[in-house]
Formats: sequence, structure tokens, C-alpha cells
Amino acid sequence: MAGLSVFLLAMKLEPSSKYLQSEQQPQETPANMSHRIFSLAALTVLELSPPDMVEVAARAGYSHVGLRLEPATPEEHHFPLVRDAGLRRQTAERLRDSGIKVLDIEILRLKPETRVADFDALLAVGAEFGASELLVAGNDPDQARMTDNFAALCDLAAKYGIYPHLEFMPWTDAKNLTQAWEIVSAANRENGCVLVDAFHFDRSASRLEDLRQVPASRMRYLQLCDVAGPRPDDMAEILRQARNERRFPGDGDCDLRGLLASVAPDMPLSLEIPTRQLLEQGVSALQRAQWALDKTHSVLSHL
Repeated sequence: MAGLSVFLLAMKLEPSSKYLQSEQQPQETPANMSHRIFSLAALTVLELSPPDMVEVAARAGYSHVGLRLEPATPEEHHFPLVRDAGLRRQTAERLRDSGIKVLDIEILRLKPETRVADFDALLAVGAEFGASELLVAGNDPDQARMTDNFAALCDLAAKYGIYPHLEFMPWTDAKNLTQAWEIVSAANRENGCVLVDAFHFDRSASRLEDLRQVPASRMRYLQLCDVAGPRPDDMAEILRQARNERRFPGDGDCDLRGLLASVAPDMPLSLEIPTRQLLEQGVSALQRAQWALDKTHSVLSHL
């Protein structure tokens, strides 16, 4: 459990670190941000178990977390919340004691062989934790079938009060905002939404003018990060950057001001910022989570 060791080590560090100092003397949150939802995404601190992730979110000043109930890749180290009743109980207790809420659950993939009914158990666990949003990826080259499955998933999720969000990613079969919105529109379900991730928005060459055409009711949260450098020609490199090498808001080249100005001013923000290099250098999950939130507040203060 190397990730947990890093977490426990961080708890013992002397308060010389900027981020542990800010933990003891939290920065004042501007009044216009005090009621906004800031959620710590699982990918930002993927080494942590869900209870430890909730603890870090609380100490860093977040209001919510996102729970990864299904791993994104077969290689990913995963904490099996759906199957492990004991882990669910521990996570629920930490949520209750800390006051942290769950914003979203992830990640369901719509594939050619998908049977939507198989997702019921995961949705039930998400509802048990109080999640309202669901992250969905499109991995089916047959767009008509993907659309039908997305509609069926929306119907299944509706009984739990959950809103499925189709997240476009340039290496999937929902490659950009235009295609994702086409699928969600064709599915024609009131709880069907599009998820915009700042990284994928940039790397898919999606356009702000298209984003402004999506109804506000069809975007219930946004994933925020930054990205540096020109768009690579190699899709494998884009995928590597997405999973390992994002930047904190304001530290890259994304037009985050334009992006944030194109959505609702109180849009909940999920901070999804994997920084493998910092992890390998021994920077704690708490420090990274606090840095992400501080940088986000700085960007928002200049809107």
C-alpha cells in the first residue's frame, strides 16, 4: 500500500511545507466562491483509498469528492467499493464525520457488448453515497448503438436520481464536444448530459462557440485542470498526458477563462489533475489536493 504510506508520511511532516501551513491556517475563500461546489476527483489522488481520499478532501477545503467505482483501465490499482461492504461502510463513516459529500461516480464505458442492466449495482452504490452525477465514456464505433445504450442508461439511472454525463475524449468514440452533444441530443433524455473536461476540450480542438450552444441544463459539472504545450500528433502521447501529466489551473496554456465564462457561473468544478511526477517526487496527496484548490481559486478570482 505505497499510496497509503505516502499519505501517512504526509501527516507526520513538519509544518514547513506551504500546503501544510495553509491546512493549519486556511486561506479565506472569496465570498463569490464560498457556496460553489469544489470536488476532489479520484484521478488527482488515485493512490488513496476512498476513506483516505475523503479525509484529504476535508483537510484541503473541498466540499465534495468523486468516487471511482469502476477502474478506468485493467492496470489501474482499484479499491472495489461496489464489492467490498466493509470499505463502503468505512467510506460512508468518513463522509458522515467530515461533512464531505459525493458529487459524481465513475467510470462506465459504453462498449459494443454493453448490457446496460449490468450497471444497476454500481448505480445503486452511487445512490447509497448520495452521488447525483455519473461519468460515462463512449467506446463503441457504432454511434447509433452507443446512443441507444446511453438512452437506456439514462432511464436506468433516473430511478436513482442520477444524471449520466457523456465525457468526450479524443481517443474514444465520442471524440469531441460536437459528437458528444450529438449523441446526448439524439438520446433525448432529460437526465442526459455532456461532461466537459478542460484537458479533453483542448486536446480535441473543441470550440467555445459550440460550448455556448449546449443548454445549461445539460452540463451539471465541469472537470478542471490545465495543459501545457501544443497538441501532440500522437494519440498515445495525448492519452499519457491525460492520465499522468496535467497542470494545475493557471499553470498551462488552456483558455480557462474563456471556458469558465462559457458555462454557468456557479458550475460545480471537479478538479481532476493527475501529476505523476509530483507523486514520484514524494509530494503528498494532501499537498497536491491543496495546490489544485488554491490554483483554482486564483483562476476564478481573475474572471
